[in-house]
Amino acid sequence: MSTRGHAFGIDIGGSGVKGAEVDLATGLLTHERIKIPTPQPSTPDAVAGAVAELVAQAGWEGPVGITMPCVVLDGHARTAANIDQAWIGTDARALFAKALGGREVTVLNDADAAGLAEDCYGTARDLHGLTLLLTFGTGIGSALLYNGVLVPNSELGHLKIEGVDAEDLAAASVKDNEDLTYPEWAQRVSRVLRHIEDLFWPKVIVAGGGISRDHEQWIPLLTNRTPVIPAVLKNTAGIVGAAMAIDAGLAP
Repeated sequence: MSTRGHAFGIDIGGSGVKGAEVDLATGLLTHERIKIPTPQPSTPDAVAGAVAELVAQAGWEGPVGITMPCVVLDGHARTAANIDQAWIGTDARALFAKALGGREVTVLNDADAAGLAEDCYGTARDLHGLTLLLTFGTGIGSALLYNGVLVPNSELGHLKIEGVDAEDLAAASVKDNEDLTYPEWAQRVSRVLRHIEDLFWPKVIVAGGGISRDHEQWIPLLTNRTPVIPAVLKNTAGIVGAAMAIDAGLAP
């Protein structure tokens, strides 16, 4: 747990750049989050400008944690989902640090940030062992944590199940696009979860993404063996996880 008290997190998505100051004792935002539309096209320079604008609006002068829909290694974006492909290979940490006047910055994957937040402040906070967060949205994002320690950049949504990516079987977008009922979709999610749990044996699986708001309609229908619990931080998880990462000096 933090000894510094407060930190600032920013969550970059395909439609919005969202940020706020976070009280790390509670995981709560200290004020309503600020949201700026993600520039279109969402090129590195344009997004860095939006981040600088958001931080200026907040009046925050300290270090900043930033999440992105990318695999992030040594501060560099290695993939790009729902943002411009020009991000691939970009030194995101250096770019954001320059845009923010040279201050300290850390950059990490958005699902990893959500996993950090849910593991620390969510329903999995008192559990030990391996926790797996899966975010069901356009694709399936994943975060693996062992006793609160993040194993960064897991991409379990791309596991092959009978030759098909897991997210192509069971992302929330697939439910919508194929007009699946909750029972039909839950069968697909169960297939994905059984495959993952046979490889990793998590103690608990946390289900996130917007569809977790309707968890009563599908989590009870799952047939995998590992307990599945809904995420609780919802749309603040990325911001909170980003704030945790900069406070802890996490630099995947």
